[in-house]
Amino acid sequence: MIAQTETKHYTINEYLELEIASEIRSEYCNGEIISMTGGTPNHNDIAGNLYILLKSALKGKDYRTFYADQRLWIPSVSLYTYPDVMVLPKPLELQTGRKDTVVNPCFIAEVLSKSTQNYDRGEKFVAYRTISTFGEYLLIDQYRTHVEHHVKTAAHQWLFSEYDDPNVTLSLSTFEFQIQISELYENIDFSTV
Repeated sequence: MIAQTETKHYTINEYLELEIASEIRSEYCNGEIISMTGGTPNHNDIAGNLYILLKSALKGKDYRTFYADQRLWIPSVSLYTYPDVMVLPKPLELQTGRKDTVVNPCFIAEVLSKSTQNYDRGEKFVAYRTISTFGEYLLIDQYRTHVEHHVKTAAHQWLFSEYDDPNVTLSLSTFEFQIQISELYENIDFSTV
């Protein structure tokens, strides 16, 4: 007979207290705490490349750009998460009673890993779409040149495009910004994956 382990459920306050004291980041989803694994060098470089390009392009504009360690609260699905890269319009909107958790991203990017790609494309994207300010989602493969781009065109309507050619220029619609796919993959070594 196999013993079944019971999953402990935490309150939001318990999660936030644990998260403040923890040296590792964790997501919170409907009472469960899910530890986030460390990223690969490719994962970190791709997210970093995008962050640097966005930070530079949006300098002096009414946006704030965040990379990996900024917590996002999605109340409709009771989810705390840390997107790889996100852009928020100014002024930032913070979760009521918090100074460390944002609620109003307009753009989010995730670098796909084998363990999270289904979640990032599925349940997490569903959760992101409940955010009223959210209108653009980029999914970047770390194992090959492949980018998936989702743009909100109307209520409950999203346009999907994908790119495999490193010489293609991708235009973001939330703010005026163009990026060549090869810039996302600068210094990436696919032979190490």
